[in-house]
Amino acid sequence: MKLLIDGMHCQACVRRVEKALSSVEGVKVESVEIGSASAMGSVSAEPAVLQALSDAGFLAKVISN
Repeated sequence: MKLLIDGMHCQACVRRVEKALSSVEGVKVESVEIGSASAMGSVSAEPAVLQALSDAGFLAKVISN
């Protein structure tokens, strides 16, 4: 899934997003850059991914699966 992530401004943000994504069972982080991320996981994991990112302080939306 590809994500658009608002609120990422620095490498520390990138690390927080990586940690949040890694905390979701069944999700494998592919890449994280300022403003976006790519991860592998089932569609059923999307709500958990968005919640984990929200809990980490970021507003995110899935832009493709």
